[in-house]
Amino acid sequence: MKKQPPPSPMIDDADLDLFRQSIAGAKQLKQDTVRFDKAPSKPKVNELATQKKQHQSEFYFSDEYIPDIDTSGTINYVKPGADRYLAKQLRRGDFAPELILDLHGLNKDMAKEELAALIHACKKQHYYCACVVHGIGEHVLKHKVPQYLVQHPNVLAMHQAPLEYGGKGAVLILIDLPQTNEFRR
Repeated sequence: MKKQPPPSPMIDDADLDLFRQSIAGAKQLKQDTVRFDKAPSKPKVNELATQKKQHQSEFYFSDEYIPDIDTSGTINYVKPGADRYLAKQLRRGDFAPELILDLHGLNKDMAKEELAALIHACKKQHYYCACVVHGIGEHVLKHKVPQYLVQHPNVLAMHQAPLEYGGKGAVLILIDLPQTNEFRR
């Protein structure tokens, strides 16, 4: 059943004349809606994100800097001023990685970008431990990944991963998270 519109109130002639005087000289607006022939593309947004990611990775990771760590044997690093016991805890597997990054098939530049993104994601999600699987292959990433990670200010410690997380083809890292007052007593 259709609803009947409510009866309109009676408009007297004086109100109608006042309305006509107030809109005198008004012109009808032309429709100004713009319709695109095709959807606007978004490569500029993706390009900016890629440039930002690349800039972050280049800022922290340099190929020229070679830290004083042995990458041919067991990888072991603790940031100066941090507890040396962290390396032993990583070696024993006391920390389980909350994020795992697999670098198989990536070149050095792509690996730098992914490492920067991993550390950023760990900080953002408040993850303390992560695993970077670099593989063994031709030993390029096996040597470069620890050298890159040592350069980042938020890497607290790293050690070759236990067998269950990748052994000689992976590294466990601890991220230095900012202290929050929520957990202090």
